Amino acid sequence: MQSFFDLTNKTALVTGVRRGIGRKIAEGLAEAGANIIGVSANLEQKESEVQLSINAIRRQFWGFRCDFSNRNSLYNFIKQVESECPPVDILVNNAGTIRREPAAEHTDEYWDEVIEVNLNSQFILSREIGKQMLNRKKGKIIFIASLLTYQGGITVPGYAASKGGIGQLTKALANEWASKGVNVNAIAPGYIATDNTEALRKDIKRSAGILKRIPAGRWGKPEDLKGAAVFLASEASNYIHGTILTVDGGWMGR
Repeated sequence: MQSFFDLTNKTALVTGVRRGIGRKIAEGLAEAGANIIGVSANLEQKESEVQLSINAIRRQFWGFRCDFSNRNSLYNFIKQVESECPPVDILVNNAGTIRREPAAEHTDEYWDEVIEVNLNSQFILSREIGKQMLNRKKGKIIFIASLLTYQGGITVPGYAASKGGIGQLTKALANEWASKGVNVNAIAPGYIATDNTEALRKDIKRSAGILKRIPAGRWGKPEDLKGAAVFLASEASNYIHGTILTVDGGWMGR
């Protein structure tokens, strides 16, 4: 009997796939049976590490580069996917960036870059891929939110604003598309050991304070997001819409 979590013959588009959370989510979806369209700003054109890992799972991989801070690059990428790949069944909006600077010194350039990558591009990609899903009356869209979807953070005003926006965008799209066969949900990772949190992990005082609050007693790992992604991409989540699933070691329950 086929499992609710079986993604065989599905095609998943995962952004920010080169390393960290995006790569592990792509691998998790592939392990569940999906073929992967992967995209990152600096993804190697051939035989990238993520491509090799997906191929080792005996799944297909299509790799692309896209600068999500550039609208022309984004629209060109969308055209490539439409012409070169199978229809997208699962979209994981993971690509993102962060700029750390106190609000009084947070430049226009920092603000614009973060909002463009983390919010504007994700709306555009979801709108364009979402149109295809609506036509087929079926699809799964997963945003990668953040604890800063709920909290303000420190010295990351652009990032906090963008992730707050992602939370509201998740709900807005779900409100419109739930009755049309498209599930839109989000995952809010806690403090995960990635490039984005390297500065925090190197700050002994901040890191100790963070660990003290996490009931699980450790920083998360990118692979900790695999299960949540497979769940939200699968038939097991068919009646879940507009939800932000925290994967945070218990942080938000503290």
